[in-house]
Amino acid sequence: MMGPSFGSGIFNMGGSFGPPTVFMLLFSGICIAILGLILFIIISGISRWHSNNSSPRLTVDASVVAKRMEVHRHRHEHSHSSSTWYYATFEVESGDRVELGVSGSQYGLLVEGDQGKLTFQGTRYLDFERA
Repeated sequence: MMGPSFGSGIFNMGGSFGPPTVFMLLFSGICIAILGLILFIIISGISRWHSNNSSPRLTVDASVVAKRMEVHRHRHEHSHSSSTWYYATFEVESGDRVELGVSGSQYGLLVEGDQGKLTFQGTRYLDFERA
């Protein structure tokens, strides 16, 4: 009578290079890729935050030239949800345009063609006062 074979199975870490070893390599590779993506997102967010904080706070004459929103739909097991991101494009005195993320309440107050003073810091929208 033969006893159980501990050298076979999906998690065989023996010296043979077969399907179990390939599975472990793929599984490890996917885990490392996901961890790398998470670290990249965290580091880029911290970098953008630091860059914005290091930038001067500017107030310039500007006009609202466009508004847009992005809606992201999320499906969960038994429910659906969505998130909306709001953006406004401003044209400054030099003719350059800058698109900044704004809150939903600010988005509702801005009207294309509005002119006034735009206050921003790096890529961070702070305020817009109509003239």
